[in-house]
Amino acid sequence: MTITHGPAWSEHHGDADELIFLTPNYGSETPQDGSIILDASGELVWMDPAEDDDPGDNSFDLRVQEYRGEPVLTVYEGTSDGGMGNGEFILRDGSYDEVARVTTGGSLRPGQADFHDSTITQDGTMLLAAYEPAEADLSGLGGPEDGHVQDAVIQEIDIATGEVLFEWSALDHVPLNQTMLDFAEERDEVAREAEEAEDGEEAAELGTQQEPFDYFHINSITEDHDGSLLVSARHTHAVYRLDRATGAVDWTLGGSVSDFESADGAAFTWQHDAHRAPDGTLTLLDNHAHGGDDDESSRGLRLRLDERAMTAEVAAEYLPPAERVAGSMANAQQLADGNMLIGWGARPHYSEYTPAGVLIYDVCHGDECMGDDFEGGGGSYRAYKADWVGHPATDPDVVVQDGGEENDGGPVAFVSWNGATEVDRWRLVAGDDESGATERVTVDRDGFETAIPVPADAADAPYTAVQALDSAGKVLGVGAVS
Repeated sequence: MTITHGPAWSEHHGDADELIFLTPNYGSETPQDGSIILDASGELVWMDPAEDDDPGDNSFDLRVQEYRGEPVLTVYEGTSDGGMGNGEFILRDGSYDEVARVTTGGSLRPGQADFHDSTITQDGTMLLAAYEPAEADLSGLGGPEDGHVQDAVIQEIDIATGEVLFEWSALDHVPLNQTMLDFAEERDEVAREAEEAEDGEEAAELGTQQEPFDYFHINSITEDHDGSLLVSARHTHAVYRLDRATGAVDWTLGGSVSDFESADGAAFTWQHDAHRAPDGTLTLLDNHAHGGDDDESSRGLRLRLDERAMTAEVAAEYLPPAERVAGSMANAQQLADGNMLIGWGARPHYSEYTPAGVLIYDVCHGDECMGDDFEGGGGSYRAYKADWVGHPATDPDVVVQDGGEENDGGPVAFVSWNGATEVDRWRLVAGDDESGATERVTVDRDGFETAIPVPADAADAPYTAVQALDSAGKVLGVGAVS
């Protein structure tokens, strides 16, 4: 991992208490794919590794949200294929115990939740998306009259009961001709990929039941200030504001039928992650790239909307330190202090900026700074920064091994506690049994795993353990040496 300081860097950023939340795709055994939490220095705090050989164990969109007045971690678990998924979202409390699982229902089969978003509302519901194949006339786009598309469906799910409280279909509200995908180019690309495949299967033609056309591609669903929904659709280059009661489109920003006149620099394409900010501006990640010859550098973008005059202008933009084409994924998270955190998606970086768009730091966490040994490159669907207090329900892990030359060949206790955020020091105790054990040495926590040389008078004790201490000296947990 490489941290590059920007013009707005100061030392307090390196000591920040907030943590970083990622779901990197390395495609390797070490490091593994999965969900990870890092501290401000890039040191690992928690990891939940994915099973590489299980196609249903992909992790996306790890972040902190609030449910029933308490902070929870939410993360997608399921498949990932062709830019969409089928799975469910897991909620975990501060002990990393599972609180709930949320997925699709009603008109959709269970397990169809897509990985792109999982907004928890103040009403204890979750807004999620799904893809559902549907018949459609594609002749106007150059496809078959009896064609098939991927309909983008939004559901609002009661987390406690699984009941579907609201459902919206893109096909019912957004015409096919709003897509910015060129059907003929996409059809040819599907055919090329099939020719290059080594499985010997016959290629399915785009727009058929076997290969539905993804004309909309929903990638974020968030609430506006009045409870309306803001929906980002990558393949129409547009953000839609939806009436929560009827599902009708109140307005469209961007794309081929925008209701807004955009000032210079305010146009976006292939975007992700649209949010209404507290000051009324709209934030998003302008990918401006789709793997084509016309790709441009991506950016975070804040737009000032005048919903009477129906105009949009740039309020701020958040540029990478050098040109960075993020062809997929990525997000823009406004922090509580007004700063902006940008996750660069397929490009394995995240960056923080001042409200005015001045770079504070840029962090690389993948092959662009660690070599080309990772098939997945290390990119993360999104990146988030948030406060989080973790106190695992498990005990600390302790292993005693020969310390080698660095410790004169003596034994060393290696201790870690996956997910614990309040550990300040580690205290090694030893004795005839647990009740008679006394302190032998105390050391400061030194990253995810701390090495503690075992004193000679403790090496042969019948009972040896390591206690996790907070900054006040309170014992948070005990790991015994087996």
